[in-house]
Amino acid sequence: MLHWSSKSASQGRLARFNLLVWTALALLCIVATTGSAAPVQRVVVLPFEVNALEGLDQLRHQIPEIFVQRLREEGAETLTIPEQEREAVLERLGAEGSDGARRLADQYGAQHAVWGSFTLIDRSFSLDTQMLAAIPDAQPRRFFTQGRELENLIPVATEQAEQIALVLFERQRVADITIRGNQRIEADAILRVMETRVGGVYKPEALTRDLRAVYNMGFFDDIRVESTATPEGRTVVFHVKEKPTIRRINVRGNSYIKEEDIRDNLTISTGAILNIFQIYSNIEQIETVYKNKNYHQVKVDYAIRDLDHNQADLDFVIEEGPKIYVTDIVFEGNRDFSDKALKKVVKVSEKGFFYWLTSSGDLDRAQLDQDVGRLNAFYSNQGYINVRIGEPRVEIEPDGIRITFQVNEGEQFKVGRVTLTGELIKPAEELSALLRSPEEAFFNRDLVRNDVLLLTDIYADEGYAYADIMPRIDQDAENRVVDITFDIRKREQIYIERIVIEGNTRTRDKVIRRELHLTEQGLFRGSALKRSMRNLYRLDYFEDIKVDTLRGSADDKMVLALDVTEKPTGTFSFGAGYSSEESVFFTGSINQRNLFGRGQTLEFGGQIGARTSLFSFSFTEPYLFDTKFSGSLSAYNQLRDYDSYERRSYGGGLSFGYPVADFTRFYWGYNIDQSTVKILSGFETRVPDTIKELDGTNLTSSVNVRLAYDSRDHTFTPTEGSRHSIYLEYAGLGGNIGYNKVILQTTWYQRIYRSLIGSVNARYGLVKKNDDNKLLPDYEKFYLGGINSMRGFGWRGIHLTEVNQDGNTVKVGGEQMIQFNAELMFPMLAQAGVFGVVFYDTGNIFDGNINFGNLRQSAGAGIRWLSPIAPIRVEYGYILDRKEGESAGQVEFTLGGSF
Repeated sequence: MLHWSSKSASQGRLARFNLLVWTALALLCIVATTGSAAPVQRVVVLPFEVNALEGLDQLRHQIPEIFVQRLREEGAETLTIPEQEREAVLERLGAEGSDGARRLADQYGAQHAVWGSFTLIDRSFSLDTQMLAAIPDAQPRRFFTQGRELENLIPVATEQAEQIALVLFERQRVADITIRGNQRIEADAILRVMETRVGGVYKPEALTRDLRAVYNMGFFDDIRVESTATPEGRTVVFHVKEKPTIRRINVRGNSYIKEEDIRDNLTISTGAILNIFQIYSNIEQIETVYKNKNYHQVKVDYAIRDLDHNQADLDFVIEEGPKIYVTDIVFEGNRDFSDKALKKVVKVSEKGFFYWLTSSGDLDRAQLDQDVGRLNAFYSNQGYINVRIGEPRVEIEPDGIRITFQVNEGEQFKVGRVTLTGELIKPAEELSALLRSPEEAFFNRDLVRNDVLLLTDIYADEGYAYADIMPRIDQDAENRVVDITFDIRKREQIYIERIVIEGNTRTRDKVIRRELHLTEQGLFRGSALKRSMRNLYRLDYFEDIKVDTLRGSADDKMVLALDVTEKPTGTFSFGAGYSSEESVFFTGSINQRNLFGRGQTLEFGGQIGARTSLFSFSFTEPYLFDTKFSGSLSAYNQLRDYDSYERRSYGGGLSFGYPVADFTRFYWGYNIDQSTVKILSGFETRVPDTIKELDGTNLTSSVNVRLAYDSRDHTFTPTEGSRHSIYLEYAGLGGNIGYNKVILQTTWYQRIYRSLIGSVNARYGLVKKNDDNKLLPDYEKFYLGGINSMRGFGWRGIHLTEVNQDGNTVKVGGEQMIQFNAELMFPMLAQAGVFGVVFYDTGNIFDGNINFGNLRQSAGAGIRWLSPIAPIRVEYGYILDRKEGESAGQVEFTLGGSF
């Protein structure tokens, strides 16, 4: 009997061996209860007599074949009469009967003979079969069966053959099968997995298979089979003992790993049936959890405590052992590269001084496997095209882990001839000039791969979407040179048959189609597809965009399928915060960037702070009247505090845009503004003279033009692209304000290393009064300082001074401005949209010529968060050339985008 409720893991490890022994003993018991196995029986099947209308003579040979096949399956050694002797045998049987059958069995060396007759009357038939042992005085056994319809002859003959086999091998039918000892598992569920059936032939070997099948159900500790002969046949009894169910799972001995972290990795649960193999599987899971945390000497055992009502408690007992780190990384076989150089290639590292912060010394098996690929790639990119890196050997010792990489560098190969063959769409010299592989002295597999992608893009831009670029590498081992041949098969030019858009439940098809640079019936171009995807992502209407290219109605036709996943484009927000310019402020907005799915933008916003009160409205139609023109309408009402005076203004504007080149648009606009300037009480003598002239109501009517280029991939945290603009404004179309203003700006973004993004920004401004009868307000002049220009100086912290008519020195703006910014941005919590930034700012304002030797400077760091409400920036700037009376720097905060 097999017992699985062992108290220790050592007993459980014998389970599989015990099972095999027990199964063998059970088989012996079954055989013992049924007697020894029957000897092999040789049976000759003689031709059958056919009593029927003409046309069925073939049955006298076909019926014996059915008996031969079935008796053979039952274990008999069957013989048939040769075809040329069958007629003579039939005549002999007709004349001699049973004696003739006995003599024929002796003649063919058989122990038994089987023969019979088939009779067909109308649509009913009968099969009368006899079996005779080839011994003197033996009497034949008769088997008679009736049937209807000739197509049922085969099953009738098969059934008779099975009856003959029962007699031949002295077998019995199974009269009854009983399951005993089961409490939770229904008997029907057990019977379903068994081969033995009530009414079927009793076979000891089938019971052995049934024994294993019932055990494999995983529900039982003990299974015992009994078989008893009765006049009705064999009765079979399966005695089962069910495994207990798990009442509680306990984890003991853990101190370094939280119990919930261990339980999260368990696949066994309370209420489940106790299964030894599942227990071992979960032990391995627990050990894996610990090894992933560098506890490589962990030992996990288990204990089972039996309870009443066939239940048990399962305890996992853990011996954690010490935490072990990687202390040695060794390379064997490296000749041309030192261990130090190769350690920089792999991700696994030795335990360092700041291991608790950097995770150095952690052993990650998956990372270790990837390191083999990294080493292969490193050597392959240095010309070692036959390098071989063996599987790393990990040796866990009490004081640390030693990892050994076996390296077979091979020889270093230089780049020989680089040629292009096949179907070239441009001169070979022109294509070769674009490749980077020839530029390297030694073979570089990555450059070859990049050249394949480059050539693929070139061909795709000409419509050859399925061009095959096959690089062939020919080694000259003697001279250690590699010749590279790019074999090109351009295949057919592909045209866009249809563009199918799916997934857009809100955004209209035309909003998506107008951003595409591919048209139906037009030539496929790879760069146009990439630009189309970039345009769609810049809309910021979709979480995901999947592109699939399907075969069209002909080999040169393609169906372009776009599957978009929309995201919410409407926002409602209300919040409060603190800004270095505004102190405490409150803000709210309602914004819909895809109004009615038409791609239009509608926004209402407001802000109330210590310095500013602003209410605004704007509406933008990106494709006015379904043309490439864009149109915008805006209006605002603002109150602004400028320390010594306040300005209340309201107005609005109208602008139109049109694309003039790739990523480039030209804008024309008109703005009107009516401002009331009020000098604050007590500051009458401390404001610039230009402000005194503006005391009261002023009207500004202006036109502006702007040429803007923007290829950024994101507006708040761009990783690549650039933005450039030229802005010209003329004020003086009526009203008392008149000036000319020019602002030039250029910004570049570049990925420097992995996720480290660098950017530089330069801005220049010039403003001049355009008519002696008009006024140039000080608030239209240039100031610097604040989070969007020169950080650390505070809002309008960089200014000029003048002595007003009252003899007081007052702050004034400049007519020229120059500003430079450099930043490095890196992800901190990329999934949450949190990025860090370090920066350097320099610039100044001037009334006369610009003096580059007199630029102010600051540097600092900050955090940017793309929050659900709005982009948030918190940055600290430190003044590098602090003057007397200036603070060393300050923290600045704002909601909105960067410069």
